[in-house]
Amino acid sequence: MDSDSRAAHEMCAFGVIYKRFKSHVLMVLIHTCYTLLYFTAEAAFNNGLNPHVMVTYRHFIGCLVMFPFAFVLERKVRPKLTLALIGLTLNMYFASLKYTSPTFLASMINTIASLTFVMAIILRLEQLDVRNPRGLAKIFGTLFSLMGVMIMTSCKGPILRNLGKPLIHISGNNLHENWTKGSILTVASCITWSAWYIMQAFTMKKYPAPLSITTWMNFLGGAQSAVIAAIMQHKPEAWLLTVNIQLWSTIYAGVVCSGIIIFVLLWCNKEKGPVFVTMFNPLSTIMVAFTAYFVLGEKLYMGSILGAVISIIGLYLLLWGKETDQQRVGLTSQEQPNLTPEEKEPTP
Repeated sequence: MDSDSRAAHEMCAFGVIYKRFKSHVLMVLIHTCYTLLYFTAEAAFNNGLNPHVMVTYRHFIGCLVMFPFAFVLERKVRPKLTLALIGLTLNMYFASLKYTSPTFLASMINTIASLTFVMAIILRLEQLDVRNPRGLAKIFGTLFSLMGVMIMTSCKGPILRNLGKPLIHISGNNLHENWTKGSILTVASCITWSAWYIMQAFTMKKYPAPLSITTWMNFLGGAQSAVIAAIMQHKPEAWLLTVNIQLWSTIYAGVVCSGIIIFVLLWCNKEKGPVFVTMFNPLSTIMVAFTAYFVLGEKLYMGSILGAVISIIGLYLLLWGKETDQQRVGLTSQEQPNLTPEEKEPTP
C-alpha cells in the first residue's frame, strides 16, 4: 500500500506540474518551430520566392490542413461566425525579412510583448497595481524591453569574430539591400501582430472553437494575401514553386506555422492571456542569433547582444509580475466553489 500511495502521490504531483507548465512547454516548442521558419524562409527568398506569394500559399495550405479537423471535431460546438478579423501582418513581416535578416527580425519581435501589454491595459484585459512590486515590475519590464530593442537597432558596436567557417551556407542572391524599408515593415508588422493577439482574446470568448478560427483566419488571410500578391507581383511565373527549398519551406510554413501553431497559440491565449503568449518572443531572438552566428556564420554585433540581454531582462520582469495574476486567478477559482450563493453575488 505504501508503494501504491507513493506512486499515486508522484502521479498527482506530476499532473500538477504538467498542468501548470503545459502552456510554457508549448510556447517553447512554438518558438523552436518559428526559429526554423526564419532560416527556411530566408533561403527560399534568396532562391527567388516572392514573400507575398509564400504567405498566400502558406495560408491556403494551413486552411486545407485544419479544415477536416474543424469540420468533424467542432461541428456541434461551433457557433455562428459574425466577425472576421484579418490583417497585413504576415505580408509585411516576411517582406521585411527580404530586406533585413533573421536576427534583426527576431530581435524586433520582442516589442510585441510590450505593445500587447500596453494595449491590454488600455482595453482592461490586464491588471496593473502600481502600489505592488509586481505591478511596478510590469512597467519597468515594458520600458526595459523597448530600450533593449532601441539599442539593438541603433547601436551596433564591434563585430564578434566568427569561430570558424559556417556549417551551412544558404545559397542564392542575398537581398538584404534596404534596411530602412525593412525596418519600417518590421515595426508595422509588430504593431499589427500585437493587435492580432488582443483580438484573439476577444474572439475566443465569443467563438470558443479554435480549430474553426484557425481555418477561417487562414482562408481569409490567403484571399487577402492573394490580392496583395497580385498587386505587388505581376509575373505569372512567380507563382510557380520549384521543387527545392521554395516548396519545402512553403509546405512547412503552411502545415506547421499557419496550421498547428496558430491553433496552439489560440489555446494558450485562451488559457493564459495575450500578454503571456507574447512574453516568450525572446526565445526566438536567442535561438535565431545562436543559429545565425554559429551555424550560418552571420555577423553578430556587441550592440545586438547588449540590447537583447536588456530586452530579455525586461520581458522576464514582465513575466514575474504576470505570475501573480495567474496565482490570483487560481486562488479565486479554488475559493469560489466553497462560497454560498449569497457570498458569490457582489454587494451593491
